[in-house]
Amino acid sequence: MSVNRTASPKSYIKKTWPIIILFFGSTLIDPLFGLVGLICMGFPLYLALTGKGKRHCSHYCPRGSFLGKFLPRVSLGWRIPGWMDSKTFKTAVLLWMFGIFGIFLFFAGTDLTRIAQVITRIMFVSFIIGILIGFFFQPRSWCKICPMGTASGLISKALAEKSRQ
Repeated sequence: MSVNRTASPKSYIKKTWPIIILFFGSTLIDPLFGLVGLICMGFPLYLALTGKGKRHCSHYCPRGSFLGKFLPRVSLGWRIPGWMDSKTFKTAVLLWMFGIFGIFLFFAGTDLTRIAQVITRIMFVSFIIGILIGFFFQPRSWCKICPMGTASGLISKALAEKSRQ
């Protein structure tokens, strides 16, 4: 009996790290490039909504690529504490980041430059947090608590439960 298996898509995770550098560099030239950050925030959700789970995390994420490429050389490599890997903590980080993002967007109003700066600021702060966490713990420890990964996982779980009904 033959099993029809679809080939797993090629992972680009080792090659996407320059995207995050180009993103931040571009925003220094023109703050409106910050709007491109919506792709970084939307693509993982799109993949999850189309049934591809957390594929963005394992195949494409530029931040995870950067952390995996550069932090192994300097990381202390401690194991991430259990409380940081808990569902409660991950959900709290998701709600906190989305809450802060929403508040900043509200105060940015309809000014595209200010909206772009909010996106850049949120992405930069989470990038720095990811580097700090990766320095002390495993290099890609941020990936365990990343709000976009958590949201993608929640979407995937909800879709799986819906398909079972």
